[in-house]
Amino acid sequence: MTRTPVTSSPPAGPRAPLTTRAVRLGPRSLVALALVSAVGVVAFGWPFLAPPTSQVGTHTQDAPWLFAGLLVLLVAVVAAALAESGLGPKAVAMLGVLAATGAALRPIGAGTAGIEPMFFLMVLSGRVLGPGFGFALGNVTMFASALLTGGVGPWMPFQMLAMGWFTMGAGLLPARARGRTEVRLLAGYGFLAAFAYGTAMNMAGWPFMGALASGISFDPHAGVPANLARFLAYCLATSLGWDLGRALVTVVLTLTLGPALLRALRRATRRAAFEAQVTFEGPER
Repeated sequence: MTRTPVTSSPPAGPRAPLTTRAVRLGPRSLVALALVSAVGVVAFGWPFLAPPTSQVGTHTQDAPWLFAGLLVLLVAVVAAALAESGLGPKAVAMLGVLAATGAALRPIGAGTAGIEPMFFLMVLSGRVLGPGFGFALGNVTMFASALLTGGVGPWMPFQMLAMGWFTMGAGLLPARARGRTEVRLLAGYGFLAAFAYGTAMNMAGWPFMGALASGISFDPHAGVPANLARFLAYCLATSLGWDLGRALVTVVLTLTLGPALLRALRRATRRAAFEAQVTFEGPER
């Protein structure tokens, strides 16, 4: 008697799943992701977490070392997610194609108020391919775009982590939304997340402005309310227009190109059969 391996196909048609778990986050990768996120929250928000009497504000020159450590953790969590998921060659190829596309889109709006089309691609990719793939894609895309544009610096780990969160969040949206409701949901998420990304990056750079913007820069001797007011003034003065442009471009591209791109991504994932399971027929008679 022989057993013939049969690979089941993912469900097709109108009842096909809206999100494919191309990268499944197992226990180890979830722990690593939680660790990286916790370190990231501290790294982004330490001006509001450290009391005025602490000595943290006197160690701003040590920041590049913190960034380097964060980058190592980011690479580790992505490697753990990929390794534990048993990522196949088709998923690796899709990760590479989407990351390369996002990296190529990023310089299009460089220097122009918020014209960053890569964000809508990240939203739709995270939605279709799931939070694990989204986190990996956000990290790899920002790393590749930094190499492409020469943007390697102490800010890069923050960009990688923020984009990983941004793309992962799209994969965590309610799965029942379909059709126009889904596109509108993604547009709304892209609008809010684009502002959240800009705010997070502002928090990363704001404490190191120093004398360049003494009236709105971080004051290590002031309390949280005073520094919060300074930070809001800093955002309004330096990045509100850029963040608004990014959010609007993401909304417009999602509403106009989103339906077609969602269909294309889902068609590609069905053909790749990321979630196909191997089963065995009964004994031949």
